[in-house]
Amino acid sequence: MHGVRIHRRFHLPSVEITRCRNIPLTSPALTIVDIVPRLSEPQLEAAINEADKLDLIDPVRLRGRVERMPRIPGIAIVRRLLDRDVFLLTDSELERRFLRIVREAGLPLPVTGARLSGFKVDFHWPTLGLVVETDGLRYHRTPTQQSRDRLRDQAQARAGLTTLRFTHAQVRDEPDEV
Repeated sequence: MHGVRIHRRFHLPSVEITRCRNIPLTSPALTIVDIVPRLSEPQLEAAINEADKLDLIDPVRLRGRVERMPRIPGIAIVRRLLDRDVFLLTDSELERRFLRIVREAGLPLPVTGARLSGFKVDFHWPTLGLVVETDGLRYHRTPTQQSRDRLRDQAQARAGLTTLRFTHAQVRDEPDEV
């Protein structure tokens, strides 16, 4: 079949095999480990986030499954990436870029996707009372979306929080300023 690549693996534990329409497939955890050689670290991080969004496997379950796997190529990279002190769930590549800036600056890691004052925020540093929003064009383009952003910022201000907003262009092109 055009566009389908078959990958065979022998001697798999039953926990690593699932079926879809009676077709045997490797588990999401093993699939993630198997694709490591073909992906950059940011792409792998995006794949793990996407698996979580699709409810295939969350990072905590993935971490547990990977810890029980034998030594196979790719496993060390996934284990390192899923380190509890490093991995954070994000909703977009823009958010992952912002987190790289945070790490490179040596800042403490924020809480991601927290709900504050009735709104989900991109990044929150509770001890600093700081919220950071990364504004990509997909969700912040129209006047209605921008008006909702203002309402969100005002709700955060009423709660005593400071909100900083950075555009996609700023995160991509001006990381030192961010």
